[in-house]
Amino acid sequence: MRWIKQVFDHITLLQAALFAALLGLAPFTPEPHIWEKLKMLVAGTLVRPIDWFDLVMHGLPWIVLAVKLAQWVKTGQTGKSGRGAQ
Repeated sequence: MRWIKQVFDHITLLQAALFAALLGLAPFTPEPHIWEKLKMLVAGTLVRPIDWFDLVMHGLPWIVLAVKLAQWVKTGQTGKSGRGAQ
């Protein structure tokens, strides 16, 4: 588990936000993939393995961002340099 913390310590909050905005929402039209997959999950139509894979791949950037935000709230550190918001 220590290596996971080390990986997250090397990701800045800005990088996590860009990761979520670009990869988490792609493709942008006609609607973000993550939104489509979440609607399918709620409707109960998320049954094919490729749909689950898409949900994980487009949801992962949002999980990384949530972990980084929690880390920032808890420690005040945004990543790599160990400095907080200034």
